[in-house]
Amino acid sequence: MPTIHPIILSGGSGTRLWPRSRRSHPKPFLPLLGDRTLFQQALDRASDSSLFAQPMIVAGEAHTRFIAEQAGEHRLVVEPAAKNTAPAIALAASLLPRDAIMLVCPSDHHIADEQAFIAGARHAASLAADGNLVSFGIAPDRPATGYGYIKLGDSLGNGHRIERFVEKPDLERAREFLSSGDYVWNGGIFAFQAGTFLDELAAHRPDMAKAVALAVEGGSWSGNRFDPDAQHFDAIAGESVDYAVMENTAQAAVVAADMGWSDIGDWNALFEARSAQGSSDTIISGAAEVKSAKSVMIDTDGPRVSLIGFDNAIVVVDGDEILVLNRDYAQGVGKLEGATNQ
Repeated sequence: MPTIHPIILSGGSGTRLWPRSRRSHPKPFLPLLGDRTLFQQALDRASDSSLFAQPMIVAGEAHTRFIAEQAGEHRLVVEPAAKNTAPAIALAASLLPRDAIMLVCPSDHHIADEQAFIAGARHAASLAADGNLVSFGIAPDRPATGYGYIKLGDSLGNGHRIERFVEKPDLERAREFLSSGDYVWNGGIFAFQAGTFLDELAAHRPDMAKAVALAVEGGSWSGNRFDPDAQHFDAIAGESVDYAVMENTAQAAVVAADMGWSDIGDWNALFEARSAQGSSDTIISGAAEVKSAKSVMIDTDGPRVSLIGFDNAIVVVDGDEILVLNRDYAQGVGKLEGATNQ
């Protein structure tokens, strides 16, 4: 088994978890599930030196102080501007040997079953060593409408060819996908050889590939920190790795992993992840009292919250901000003025 190079992507502001997550202290760096932050947990999953090389972190300048506080010294690539995942991954790939197997992981996902994650990483690395670009597919357990889907194609080693990517479906289509057994969620975790990824990027997004190459050529290391040339990187049109490469390459593959995954994309996703860790559908963090209510989560950092007779509710208190929502409307939090104007 070749050594796997973890690439930890740290970006975004987590507005759908406002007010706990804010631009000044975003989601990856909060201890939302346990004592360690999501970012620290991402590093923990890749800490076995017999399988993994030292992780490389790709982040914006605004996140570097959190990384220093929570992870200490690591190889760090600092993006001059946020350009989505394809350029971020290309930066990391350009700094590795062409035959290096990259495992690209977001810094803000939750994975409950780390052994299943390790098994998936091994399977994905094996396929990547043969020149495939591999997505992690998450075995669906419900007809979720908030995730993209991947349709499984022909068998390929421990995975499958990808027949097609599917955008977030409506509920009826999501139910069809679940019942068919032919679809998995797109987990946003990838494995490929650095050189293979750069070749495919050059084939499908040549302008982006050239700009990244120039940014790396004009960049410099200072200790463990690499700063690309800002002028060339700023010229890049940002795009996700899914759109730029994965949906265009003929070498796309998928490894399905049932690993208790969640992108913690909103307060309801956090409710579900916390609920899976315990035996109650009433989840309390901080001073709170709940009476005559089901499927409730209260998360307060100070004032006492008392709730009576409301089902399916989430209440969050963070400093001078209070959020009260029905769980079914969790996706709307990021559109609130408080979240967008913080």
